[in-house]
Amino acid sequence: MSQTPIPVPAANLTKSPVNVRTRSDAEADAELEASILAHGLIQNLVGVPVSRKKGHYRITAGGRRLDAVHRLIEKGSLPADHAIPVLVLDNAKDGREVSLVENFERLPMGPGEECRAFRDIIEVEGKTAADVAKRFGLTERFVMGRLRLANLAEPIFEALENGEITLDVAKAYCTTADSARQKAIWDMLSDSYCGHSVSEIRRRIKDYSYRGNDPRVLLVGRDAYAAAGGRIEDADLYSNADDERWIDTHIVDELAMMKLAAEADILREREGFAEVRPVANTRVPYMDTYALTPLPVEAPALSEEQEQRKLEIEDELAELETELEHEDYEPDEEDQNRYNALQTELSSIVEREPVVDAEQKASALAYLVIGPDGQPHIHQELFVAPVATDDEGEEDEEASLEDDEADGEVTADEAGEDEARNSGPVMSQRLREMLAMMKTELLAVHVASNPAFALDLGTFIMVDCECRFSSFDIPSDLRASAPARLLADFKPETAAAGEWTKLDEALDRSWVNHQAIADRYDAFCGLPDEARAAWLGWAIARTLQAVPIGRREATFLDHLGTKLGIDVAAWWRPTALTYFDKLTKPAILSLFQEIGGLELQSRYAGSKKHDLSASAERLFGGDVIIEPEIKERALAWLPEAMRFGPAEIAGEPEETHDDHDTSPAGIVDADNDDQISQAA
Repeated sequence: MSQTPIPVPAANLTKSPVNVRTRSDAEADAELEASILAHGLIQNLVGVPVSRKKGHYRITAGGRRLDAVHRLIEKGSLPADHAIPVLVLDNAKDGREVSLVENFERLPMGPGEECRAFRDIIEVEGKTAADVAKRFGLTERFVMGRLRLANLAEPIFEALENGEITLDVAKAYCTTADSARQKAIWDMLSDSYCGHSVSEIRRRIKDYSYRGNDPRVLLVGRDAYAAAGGRIEDADLYSNADDERWIDTHIVDELAMMKLAAEADILREREGFAEVRPVANTRVPYMDTYALTPLPVEAPALSEEQEQRKLEIEDELAELETELEHEDYEPDEEDQNRYNALQTELSSIVEREPVVDAEQKASALAYLVIGPDGQPHIHQELFVAPVATDDEGEEDEEASLEDDEADGEVTADEAGEDEARNSGPVMSQRLREMLAMMKTELLAVHVASNPAFALDLGTFIMVDCECRFSSFDIPSDLRASAPARLLADFKPETAAAGEWTKLDEALDRSWVNHQAIADRYDAFCGLPDEARAAWLGWAIARTLQAVPIGRREATFLDHLGTKLGIDVAAWWRPTALTYFDKLTKPAILSLFQEIGGLELQSRYAGSKKHDLSASAERLFGGDVIIEPEIKERALAWLPEAMRFGPAEIAGEPEETHDDHDTSPAGIVDADNDDQISQAA
């Protein structure tokens, strides 16, 4: 192969049949043409001489570039005698290998590299996106998309460059140009299980903005939004939607609430409702109405003419239906149209809108919502307006007013303060949620600074949810729910199960029956320290999940049991029900051999499976008269799945655990405070 390319007219070059690339892409070919026209042919071609045609070559590497040059010549973009640099192979047999090497050993640019390259061209050379698109044969939309990616928040762009996220994930973040919002969502999702879910990212970003056709946006209007400092973002470059996004959602919410509040006052005065509550949404949240009573309304009675017409329609429909059900009858279009018209007329008579009279409106609560067209309208369901039920408070207030009026002590300032307190400023849902977050942060700081308080609070939250079987009034996600049992129908009568029942029955439940959660909490905090500690132990212990041996989670349970120094053999012995019935006869006999050798195994070799299981239960429970050393090993033996630590060597003295006495006697010794704490 020659070391220096030689210029060869494009007309003297043809593609070699040994070129390994056989497919192409119209869009990619257009980009290549634009690149050649803008920058020339940056990379030379590789070819072999054509026999008996001096100066002619077959191109084995660079066939796409050659085709692009030929097309440009045909279009008149390049002259007919345009020359191309060609590196000539000395041996034609090397052509296929060189073609494969050139096409195979190629690393495409990553999207991050493309983004920065486009941005640098525009910033350094002062070009526009349209200029870059024309130069590289791309669409302007593609270039704009890459430029948007170049402005991603730094941690997201780094993840794209390093291959930690896909291009689709990066595009999902680019549905907003606000890098601060991108980073906020990245921080929330990057470490979560759905951190790289395109749909979840788009959903979170959508929550930060409203589309241009959102009912709240239509209600507020562009002029009012812009006057309040609201920003509007261009359409999403990575979707086919042609709408825009209003990114200052709090401004939309506040303006919408103000308009609805003003409209609610007008409707209340005009329609005579007891109360009209504005809701800056297309529907009323369930939690706003679950405690309210729907207003009983009835549709007006039918007039004599309507009742008569109803009966006539029903008779005619019955006749038509009888004819339609006849197997020889073939309905025509006129019959079908008549049937449909009668059904429509009957519906208009029967399905009548309820009428609310003035007296009912005076005791009604109405909700003002936003329709799909952005116009306020009364929600279809009315409720009974809440009234004050504190009779004593009303009597005290009336008595106070009478005394004050008699003494002349009601001042204008006091009246103004009462009115301001009762009315209050109109707050949007976003504002209420912002205040709630800040208030809870303040509470959290003080709870975290008081560990004793936090311990009582956490214990109460966990046990209240379980004792009351309800958590709707608990403003916390802390739970201590018991996991599902591996075997729901298996309830062995073990020493540990009996001890758990005793612990549960001994818990002080005097606080449980208070109705209000605050009263229950205060009563719980008033329990003695030992009683609250017992509840804490109960709540934590019941969350432990049964994990079969061999699974990764089982190692932590073994670690806990070892740390507590639990003497399993003192608490649990294998029985026919809990162990031996589930083994084969040879397996049971192997256990006999393990603790007593072949001689003990041979004693029971002739037993039937049922009798062998019963004998094993007695032997491993210490209820058989047998050699002392065999009995000692039998009483110490445990299946591996029941051990918290390694198997103990027969005859080796057991360790004593000064810190934790977890034998049955140790647990139930109520005189030992440390043991009570461990049991709790």
